[in-house]
Amino acid sequence: MAQNHLLIGTRKGLITYKQSSLGKWEYEHTSFIGIPVTIATIDEVTGTWWALLDHGHWGCKLHRSKNGKDWEELEAPKYPDGEEIKDGIPASTKLLWAFSNGGADRPGTVYVGTEPGGLFKSTDNGDSFELVRALWDHPSRKEQWFGGGRDHPGLHSVLVDPNDSDHLYIGISCAGVFESNDGGDSWHVMNKGLRADYLPDPSSEYGQDPHLVDWCKANPQVMWQQNHCGIFRTVDGGKNWSDITEKDGIANFGFAIAAHDTNPDVAWVVPGVSDVMRVAIDQSLCVSRTDDGGKTWQHFREGLPQGSAFDITYRHALGLKGETLAFGTTTGNLYLSDNGGERWETLSNNLPMIHSVEFVQAD
Repeated sequence: MAQNHLLIGTRKGLITYKQSSLGKWEYEHTSFIGIPVTIATIDEVTGTWWALLDHGHWGCKLHRSKNGKDWEELEAPKYPDGEEIKDGIPASTKLLWAFSNGGADRPGTVYVGTEPGGLFKSTDNGDSFELVRALWDHPSRKEQWFGGGRDHPGLHSVLVDPNDSDHLYIGISCAGVFESNDGGDSWHVMNKGLRADYLPDPSSEYGQDPHLVDWCKANPQVMWQQNHCGIFRTVDGGKNWSDITEKDGIANFGFAIAAHDTNPDVAWVVPGVSDVMRVAIDQSLCVSRTDDGGKTWQHFREGLPQGSAFDITYRHALGLKGETLAFGTTTGNLYLSDNGGERWETLSNNLPMIHSVEFVQAD
């Protein structure tokens, strides 16, 4: 019988927690010990486990598994010879930074987002990958995309419409949000209403910096993004974004955002101090939630360290399943809430830097 698991991608391996029959979360095992894992997940369609690795000197690696313990290395997505990030700068895969399956009606189709901004697609469960040419060849890419905290643009968000597998959104730092209605054969930018305070023209069509994009699965027209310049929401599938940043409050800068699966008015963020500092606000961890589409925000601190925390939470390190949330931090702390974020318990204070957190079900 399938059980709930937490997959924790860290700087020193993939750490798995399992929920017991009594509801308690317990450490299960570690894979790839000593190796950075940027993303770990399970494809809900095929049941395949996936791990995206960054070996540093040895480059990016891609692994899959049937059980989460016995792993098979695959050839990682690779840019074709002759491709360039910008004129004179050869394109190579610097980071595997996003993963999504291709829809319930397309078993074996998966997408991987990368730095330097390319999207790769496989239709044979990872045996081979092809660069999604229409996005890579978008006329804005070479001159108007750039790195946000990294050397080159990074594609960190891939959303596949549960009602239409040809309908995709992707998020790129720094370029913005793009939509495809034809399975990736064409793309158009969806940045109206966003703001990039670091650009000469803050409302520029390109160069926006969504840190992460998520949506309400029951209503994919409602999307959310934690942006470098605040928090934004759309109710029309990205045609228009509204700034829902808390005025004079702490729900502003951060990396991670999680949207409720069924309630389009509910989402969570983990605020931090922006730009150079990138630490917890007032050295106190909190998780902020809106229940009304961003009109107001509540801040929850029970069970989280106050006055002595230096943590920040990376963009993929906030996981959600129903009303249960978990998030990890740059200082190796892992927290869990079973009541919508209002009260937190510590699962560990001794993990490596945490890159990703995801709830999955597996045997």
